[in-house]
Amino acid sequence: MQTDNSIKEMVRDKYAQIALDTIDCKTTGCCGSHSLPEVYNIMSDDYTKLDGYVEEADLGLGCGLPTQYAKISEGDTVLDLGSGAGNDVFIARSIVGDSGKVIGVDMTPEMISRARVNAEKLGYTNVSFLLGEIEAMPVERNTIDVVVSNCVLNLIPNKKAAFSEIFRVLKSGGHFSISDIVLKGELNPKLQSPAEMYAGCVAGAIQMEEYLSTITGTGFVNLRLDKQKKIDIPDSILSQYLDQQELSEYRNSDFEIISITVYAEKP
Repeated sequence: MQTDNSIKEMVRDKYAQIALDTIDCKTTGCCGSHSLPEVYNIMSDDYTKLDGYVEEADLGLGCGLPTQYAKISEGDTVLDLGSGAGNDVFIARSIVGDSGKVIGVDMTPEMISRARVNAEKLGYTNVSFLLGEIEAMPVERNTIDVVVSNCVLNLIPNKKAAFSEIFRVLKSGGHFSISDIVLKGELNPKLQSPAEMYAGCVAGAIQMEEYLSTITGTGFVNLRLDKQKKIDIPDSILSQYLDQQELSEYRNSDFEIISITVYAEKP
């Protein structure tokens, strides 16, 4: 049985490789995020029409557009959890302007390095990227106006600790907008352990009811679901883990993988 630490190390290793592989793609002329294994980017939404979009920062790893629902204002201090190459940080920066500040936290050194290079190219002086884990963020309490995150908390084994940290760093009256993957029904055990499925945000997801109750149980109020969409994993991926009978049972079950964008406030 995998421990929390072994899961985090596996996720860190997978995303480090993604950061390095996509850098190689940019330098050799191949197709960026499209070079990733299919399981990683089947959930991603289109960022290209949003202000602040930076192609080099978009690795196609998200499952929503949390900044669209985050009610970010000019001058806000925004925190992006699992900031990767900086995609949501740069979108948020286009909203907060020069008077605001955006911080990205990621546990993968290779992603932090890539994000910092992107920020330096853009000449931004009010964005920063910090190496750290979401369950113990290097961010002071009561300092953040808005938290955003895109398809990252499902990778964290201890989601209660993650939401407690979000509560800690938010100012009173602050809020979050998080896109994430949740489940309805039971995931086939054969899909729960493969590294690709976990780092691709499927195997680490929990039941929607448990996810939402974790948020309210942490003390957040005014919770709402701003967006839901069902995720369909192609047979080309599932057949790597399930035999034909299991695949048929999967397709005929009530099981669903759902991308949600959820909003809540700290009192």
